[in-house]
Amino acid sequence: MSMQSVEFACQLSPVAPPGTADHLLYDEALSDAKLGYELGFTTGWVIEHHFSDYYPVPNPLMFLSHVASLCPGFGLGTSVMVLPWYNPLRLAEDVSMLQLLSSGPVHVAMGRGTAKFEYDAFGINMEQARERFQECWEIMQLALKGEPFTYNGQFTNISQPICLRPHLNGRKPNFYGAVSSPSSAKLMAQQGLLPMSLLNYQDEVLGGIISDWHKEAKRGDDDRAPVFPIMTHCYLADSLEEARAQARQYLPYYYEVQVRHYDSTNDVWKDMPSYRETGKMMAMLKHYTDPNNLDPQIGLNLIGTPETVIKRLERLIDLGFNHFVIRNGTPGVPRHVRHDMMKRFATEVMPHFRARVRLAA
Repeated sequence: MSMQSVEFACQLSPVAPPGTADHLLYDEALSDAKLGYELGFTTGWVIEHHFSDYYPVPNPLMFLSHVASLCPGFGLGTSVMVLPWYNPLRLAEDVSMLQLLSSGPVHVAMGRGTAKFEYDAFGINMEQARERFQECWEIMQLALKGEPFTYNGQFTNISQPICLRPHLNGRKPNFYGAVSSPSSAKLMAQQGLLPMSLLNYQDEVLGGIISDWHKEAKRGDDDRAPVFPIMTHCYLADSLEEARAQARQYLPYYYEVQVRHYDSTNDVWKDMPSYRETGKMMAMLKHYTDPNNLDPQIGLNLIGTPETVIKRLERLIDLGFNHFVIRNGTPGVPRHVRHDMMKRFATEVMPHFRARVRLAA
């Protein structure tokens, strides 16, 4: 087992029983933030989605600015900001403001987005997602340098030199691209982005993501040690059977909500060449709404006793991951279940890695 430093983060989850009012969902996510901060998790991550019950946080940076004031020094993460939906100048301004308002690190994971109905609602052509992502990221990099610049692109034209305000003051956010395969890790590496992964794949795929990123990495003048985050479901219990029973109780509804959000049963991506692999992956969502089909996901994720979870973490660390976003805050999961897991993870798993865990400042 390698001796690189690792850190443990938590997801901030606007989840509760179906029908809960939105302001109460945000109270749930803030309760996760305050508890995670107190327990020694280094970072709280929030997910962006629109117009549905699937993590309804349409403005992650606004939400995280509130967390920054509640939890000084706590890291703040987004997973993921869907770049094609944003004006790149406004997004660069907002990221810069959040970094200045926070005394902790800011992690901005970005992606193309997968829900066609969200694209349709915003009036954006989903078939342009890749080009819009690339252009937005290029403009953000120029803007965050704090120097005057122009840009002539397919979607954005900046003819008069402008200089972004506010200026970053020394500290820089970490930027990531969502990946699901070694090939997508290569693309993100070539764009100077770290990979943001989900624990949905076999270890050989996960290992390939890290190794292929290293082969292609282009990070310019960023000399910081790379952070390799991975988001994982976590259920802890005294026995493997009890932990699996909890996962089977709560995860099927999580997949049901995703099926509705992404309209995955209709394969809305079949006529979009750049999303064909997405369509294949999304076809599995309906399969996982049956608790009897969850064994593959249970085996990959951190679901078991503290001892088996520690062993799984050691394997993932050996593959190269060093920032673990621990979550069971999926739609419908009550607060006591989320918080019991977080407390148990902090007291029975994290101490095993204490000598090499970077704690929040």
